[in-house]
Amino acid sequence: MIHAKQLTQAFDTLLQPARFKDYGPNGLQVQGRQEIHTLVSGVTASKALIEAAIDLKADGILVHHGLFWRGQDGCVVGWMRDRLKLLLTHDVNLWAYHLPLDAHAEWGNNAQLARVLGFEVTGRFGDQDLGFMGQAAAHAFANAQSLADHVAKQLGRSVTCIDPTGRAIRQLAWCTGGTQGYFEAAIAAGADAFLTGEISEPQMHYAREMGVAFLACGHHASERYGAPALAGHVAQSLGLAHHFIDIDNPA
Repeated sequence: MIHAKQLTQAFDTLLQPARFKDYGPNGLQVQGRQEIHTLVSGVTASKALIEAAIDLKADGILVHHGLFWRGQDGCVVGWMRDRLKLLLTHDVNLWAYHLPLDAHAEWGNNAQLARVLGFEVTGRFGDQDLGFMGQAAAHAFANAQSLADHVAKQLGRSVTCIDPTGRAIRQLAWCTGGTQGYFEAAIAAGADAFLTGEISEPQMHYAREMGVAFLACGHHASERYGAPALAGHVAQSLGLAHHFIDIDNPA
């Protein structure tokens, strides 16, 4: 058992949230009981995740997507009321780290996606250095479609692939989640292909006009590795039980 403040300090020390300009608060978002024995991790603080954590008698939940975001009206109604009621009734802490968890060099979403896909990290790019650059550790890909096939196999989902040239892929850029807006920065950084979670209308045109491949691998699918990696590392170091709960999401 540890105190909730120790867990907050451990997360903050690793992720340094004060360094980031983010879309919502990072850290402890909902206070629960002070004694922590069991920690659950997940991607999003959905009702399904909270209910599953309660079933496991968890004292705290660590997520990437928390409850509070810039631009919300602040009213505790509907889904917000239901999720908060569960957390408060069962005295469960909720920690959320957004951009700090994307960016961490070892336990973050981008670093862990590289581990899963077998990419070697060689640099950073983009706003707040959130984008990662690298190469395939084992071999170059003959074209973007072969890269997409590899990613689909490793992540267990289909991949949208825009391959304007069919050329070999050597220099890779990636940024998990909804970071299709980083595509132009990836092109400027010299990438042959850019991987992210989502695609919007402009990226198809940029890919064709600039001759750089674009792969949309799923927002959830690309971001389901950072939270359990971080939570597992911290839980092991502090002597806590840890469970990762993956709530399926096709987005």
